[in-house]
Amino acid sequence: MKHSTSPTPSLAPSYASGTGSYYSRGTSPLPPPANHSRDCLSATSKSYKYLRRLLKFNQMDFEFALWQMIYLLIAPQKVYRNFNYRKQTKSQFARDDPAFLVLLLICVCVTSLGFAYVLGLSFWQSISFIFYVVFVDCIFAGCLVATFYWIVTNRYMRSSNLEPDIEWGYAFDVHLNAFFPPLMLLHFIQLFFYNWLISQTWFISRFIGNTFWLLAFCYYVYITFLGYNCIPHLKNTRLLLIPLPIVFLFYLMTMIIGWNVTVSFIMFYKYRLY
Repeated sequence: MKHSTSPTPSLAPSYASGTGSYYSRGTSPLPPPANHSRDCLSATSKSYKYLRRLLKFNQMDFEFALWQMIYLLIAPQKVYRNFNYRKQTKSQFARDDPAFLVLLLICVCVTSLGFAYVLGLSFWQSISFIFYVVFVDCIFAGCLVATFYWIVTNRYMRSSNLEPDIEWGYAFDVHLNAFFPPLMLLHFIQLFFYNWLISQTWFISRFIGNTFWLLAFCYYVYITFLGYNCIPHLKNTRLLLIPLPIVFLFYLMTMIIGWNVTVSFIMFYKYRLY
């Protein structure tokens, strides 16, 4: 029998469908990558290319990024099919096109302006508010969350140490995906109800405001789960859904004790500015 020294093209479908893997199923005669310095260099090179494209708007696919944003709201599971396709064609799960990040930051700035208007902030307070939301709430907090999931998934959820690591860039992409629906709920849709309804002391005000937060957290947890569940060599990804019942119990507690989470959130924003 004639033996090949490289993986055959037929291996790609089994890997993408989750029924096979290049390293753990014994379908490839090649050993797993062992040169860690090469992996780091590759990750650094990919990050450099990604950041370099941030200012090249003519090379970004904004139409596809907008499609992803819409489907993150109505059918988020469809978005991650493209990530699997990218892994097969470009050998990485993480986005190589910063169009989604650019559109997300634009949405953050626009919704923050609306939020600043509702809060009655001055011009410089509005600029400071946008700065906080973009660089602290979105990017800095996103880096912390992405690093947490990156460590957890690589250390505890890989089915084998021979499987490839989860890229940090992909973990950050998952955070950005999960961040968008809560942004729309809390920084945009909620604004239309705040002054005349949510800010009042009525039960219905507390119910609507806290329900917005419940939906936002559920969106974030579920989309995060989808992001890691679509990777074939990760196990026990359902554990990422554990926060859902905790969030629901917290929601019930806020309703019982009469705590309007939205009003507290608004007060926190004002305290951070003054």
